[in-house]
Amino acid sequence: MESLVRFLSRAGQYPRRQAESLIHEGRIKINDIPVSSLSAQVGPDDNVTCDGAPLRPQAIKVYIALNKPDGYISDLKDPKGRRLARSLIKHDLRLFPVGRLDYHSEGLMIFTNDGDLANEVMHPSHNVTKEYLVKFKGLLDRETIRRMKEGIVFEGAVYRAEAARLVRKSPANVWYSIVVNEGKNRMIRKMGDALGHPVLKLIRVRIGKLGLRDLKPGEYRHVERSDII
Repeated sequence: MESLVRFLSRAGQYPRRQAESLIHEGRIKINDIPVSSLSAQVGPDDNVTCDGAPLRPQAIKVYIALNKPDGYISDLKDPKGRRLARSLIKHDLRLFPVGRLDYHSEGLMIFTNDGDLANEVMHPSHNVTKEYLVKFKGLLDRETIRRMKEGIVFEGAVYRAEAARLVRKSPANVWYSIVVNEGKNRMIRKMGDALGHPVLKLIRVRIGKLGLRDLKPGEYRHVERSDII
């Protein structure tokens, strides 16, 4: 549901005051019933007219960058009742995730209603890279990184990193930047398993041109399409 005033602004590009005037004047009907209340709501199946002419809202393309915390799922529903990443975004439009992050993975997700953008980001032919900050178990030697870049066969599929480099090392942790241009399910975790270096923590920090920046877990911001690709 969305407010009738917002619907009118999308359908006819009316300024808010003009939309309110149309309602006050009784020129707007929802399902053939005149509406006079500014608090009226419009559902996706409602028929809205102005002076008898049907109104069709222009599609608003929305792009939202979310920092998904650990313990949330990327899907829009879950039969197990786990928390949904989408629930963190306070927006009425129907938005879907561009790609997925595992339940325990963290970092950048894009939610949008732009199917064309989703296809461009996810299809390998467009070469939209994704960068992850990954903590593997143990230190990866040069041979291991070479194998990761050349491609690893695991469970009948080939997984390959575009780039892999050491980011920081401390007595407790060793973190790597891993860049891929595919969206295969759990691909970095599967590469780690195949190499004998399981992933202990994974944070996506970039999709295309869009970086996580200073978003804290659970926070989100609106972005433009041009910020992504």
